[in-house]
Order: sequence, then C-alpha cells, then structure tokens
Amino acid sequence: MKHFELIEIKEQPNGATYIWLNRPELHNAFNAQLIAELSQCFDALEQNVNTRVVILAGRGKNFSAGADLNWMKAARHFSSEENQQDAMKLATMLHKLAHLRQPTIARVHGAALGGGLGLASACDICIASEKAMFATSEVRLGLAPSTISPYVIRAIGARQASRYFLTAERLSAQQAKAIGLAHEVYSAEALDTGIQQIIEQLLLGSPQAQTASKQLIDTVAEQELTAELMQQTAAHIARLRLGEEAQEGLSAFLEKRTPHWCA
Repeated sequence: MKHFELIEIKEQPNGATYIWLNRPELHNAFNAQLIAELSQCFDALEQNVNTRVVILAGRGKNFSAGADLNWMKAARHFSSEENQQDAMKLATMLHKLAHLRQPTIARVHGAALGGGLGLASACDICIASEKAMFATSEVRLGLAPSTISPYVIRAIGARQASRYFLTAERLSAQQAKAIGLAHEVYSAEALDTGIQQIIEQLLLGSPQAQTASKQLIDTVAEQELTAELMQQTAAHIARLRLGEEAQEGLSAFLEKRTPHWCA
C-alpha cells in the first residue's frame, strides 16, 4: 500500500485494514490533500484481494471535525467552476467509500461533524464510543450538507434529516443510535472489542456475496447514488459557497461572533 502523509494504513493478518485519519492536531479536518489521499486509498483497497474489511478511524480526540478552516477560507475565493470541481472531489471520495466492494466500518469517537458525519454515514456500519457526538453543522455557516446528504439521508431517513439538517443540533451517541445513524454504542474502553466482534462476523461471510449484497441494497433503495446525483449535490454546495450567507457564516466563525441571522 502506498505511503500517505495525512492517513495511516494498518493491514492486519486477518484481512481487516484500518484507515486512520492522521491530523489529530486539527481534529482530522478535511482539506484537499486529505480528500485526495482518501480517494487514492479507496482506489487501492478496491483492488486489494487481501483486504476483507475496511475500518475508518481517527487519531487523537475526534473522528473528524469536518472541513479544515484554511480549506474553507480558500473556497471563498474560488470561481463557480472551481467550486464545482472542488466539491466534486469530495463527492467522488465519498462515493468511492460508499461503494467499496468490501464491508466498511466507521469507528467513531469524539466529534463527527459535517464531512466527518458524511464519512461515518457512507460506511456500511457505524460503531460509536459513548462519548461520540454527531452533527450536520453546515447551516450555521450559511451552507447545507450537500455532498454528504445522500449518505446521511440513507442512514437516518428524510424525516430525521428534516430536523437535524435544519437545526444543526448535536447528537449524542445514544441519540445517533436511536435514529439509525450508529449501529452500536460502546464505552471508550470497549469500543475496539466491539468492533473486533463485528469484524469476526463479517469474516464469516463470502466476500463476493457481501459485495453483491451491497450492490443489492443500492439497487433496491429508494434512490441510487448516481453520477447525476453526485453532480447535483456538488453543484448545490458550490452555489451556496458563493452566497452572502456562506461568506457571512465563515466570517462570523473566524471572528468568533454571532452571524447576522442570529441577531
């Protein structure tokens, strides 16, 4: 497996491969490089016959706090076309994760915000620490959870999304389990033991049958995650990024003040 700067790959003899987001000082926030490295890693795993299960995890205190501030600041000055291209890179990376042939597990501890929640939702199984916390926080920055929306809505349904996309409330691990976002919740000490139990169950299944079962779910679900839907969600966030409220939301966040819509 290729060496990456912002992610760490740990392959185990039993066929489980751990992908560790490795920006702990920045709470594993997304930037263009992290998105590119994850995308390349997923391409490599798709071809890796030795990997049976993929576990996505984060180093440090949090799973992923969403978008890196410097990346968000740079996007403020992108043209409409640049915004579309940038958003498509995130949409494509999430699509690759959601459609890996292997079963995928999100190991969530600490915060999973915005794009971090998107990663957790794009995985087949989400296992959370009791201290985990989830949110789609985009509206408080004048944005919307556009590129992650197909995966979050697939996980929790449109009715729950109608509340949490709009309020940006923070969900505890137990609340996340209650709405279908997390499958299981464990204490911090028992988290890895619980994940190992899931891995053992997955290793009992046929790899080809598991891939076929994942494809079956996509076929049967209400809406397939198509290239057209990816383009639509990327265009959605690209338009919002150029809007006045997005500019105001990020400015307020950086200046540690209340955005004007809260006045």
